[in-house]
Amino acid sequence: MIPGQYRSFFRSWIEDPFSVGALAPSGKPLARLLTREIGPGHRVVEFGPGTGTVTREILARGVDERDLVLIERCTGFAELLERKYTAATIVRGDATAEHAALEGQRHAIDFIVSGLPLVLFNREQRSRLLARSNDLLTADGAIYQFTYGGRCPIDRRQLREYGFKARCIGFIAFNMPPAFVYRIGRVAQGSV
Repeated sequence: MIPGQYRSFFRSWIEDPFSVGALAPSGKPLARLLTREIGPGHRVVEFGPGTGTVTREILARGVDERDLVLIERCTGFAELLERKYTAATIVRGDATAEHAALEGQRHAIDFIVSGLPLVLFNREQRSRLLARSNDLLTADGAIYQFTYGGRCPIDRRQLREYGFKARCIGFIAFNMPPAFVYRIGRVAQGSV
C-alpha cells in the first residue's frame, strides 16, 4: 500500500500535473540543501509545500511552527498540511496572489522556500511572485528555489528588475528527478 504522503501526491499530480510539476515528492537531501541557512527564530514562508517533505526539514532546523506560513494551491495537499501542521499558518491559494494571512508581514520574513515549478510560469506570474517576495523578505532575506533544469528558472534581467541575484548552491543527483538549488538574494546597494 502507498503511504498517505505518496497517495496524496499522486492524486494531486493526476488532478493538475502542471501545478505539481514533479514526478515524486522532494527527497531529504534536497530538503536539507533548501533549508541549510534556516534556524531557530527565523520566520519562513514556503511556496508550494506539497506533501510537506521540506516543511518537516524546516521544522527540524528549529523553526517554531507558528513562524511558518505554507502557501499551497492544491486542495489535496492543503488538507494534508492542515492535518499535520496545526500551529502553522496554511494559506490555500496561489503564491503569486496577495493573502490576508500575510498582511503585517512586510519585510518580516527571513526565508522563502519555493517548490513551485517556475519554468512553467509565464513572465507575469514570475514577476508577481518576485514582487510578493520583495514585499515579504527582510533586507538580508533570501529565496531558496529548486529546479530540474540546470539554469535558474527566472532570468537575470527579471531578477534585476526586483533587486535580486541568483546563484546555484548545489545539485542533488539522487533526487527524483535530479535537482539544482538556487539561492536568490537581494543585490547589495551600490553593486552592479
